[in-house]
Amino acid sequence: MADPARVKPVARVSEAPAPAERPKQGEGTGDAPGSSGKVSEPAAVQTSAKEQGKARSAEDAAAAAGDEEEGSSSLHPPPAKKLKVEHDKKKEKRQKVDEDEIQKMQVLVSSFSEEQLNRYEMYRRAAFPKAAIKRLIQSITGSSVSQNVVIAMSGIAKVFAGEIVEEALDVCEKWGDTPPLQPKHMREAVRRLKSREQIPNSKHKKILFH
Repeated sequence: MADPARVKPVARVSEAPAPAERPKQGEGTGDAPGSSGKVSEPAAVQTSAKEQGKARSAEDAAAAAGDEEEGSSSLHPPPAKKLKVEHDKKKEKRQKVDEDEIQKMQVLVSSFSEEQLNRYEMYRRAAFPKAAIKRLIQSITGSSVSQNVVIAMSGIAKVFAGEIVEEALDVCEKWGDTPPLQPKHMREAVRRLKSREQIPNSKHKKILFH
């Protein structure tokens, strides 16, 4: 039989609890404070950095688009603005031409003799009566016309009469006659203007169909 004194110590040794194993590093179930925070902080920083980069790239793209639009608008202005600029240029050019013509006319008038100046004054004062012109237009068209139309037609009639008189003076000089003008000079002037197609033919030819 075994000695009891020897068996007891063995039992004590076997009954003694085994020392608790130390948890391996990284196996914690969340008891260790700050372990989850250390893992999630770098991911949040990366996400915020990506969002900031996207926002900056979007701002840069919008700024570039705005610069392109400004450049294109400066190179190609809108149609309304372009038409306005062209109208202003034409108006300035017309005003400049009118001023040049006025200056030339002033120089010409200043060089007139007394007789030429009197004739020019009579020419400027001469005009067809607007009432007669209005009646003539209404009798031809059969409708009433405005005052602007009457003024325009009276001016055209004055220019037409002046052309006939100038041609009649040339005829009178060519034939060796002296003024004043006679009816034969006026008729010859009208005939010449018609031959050069400067006066429309007022006679309508009847076309007969067989």
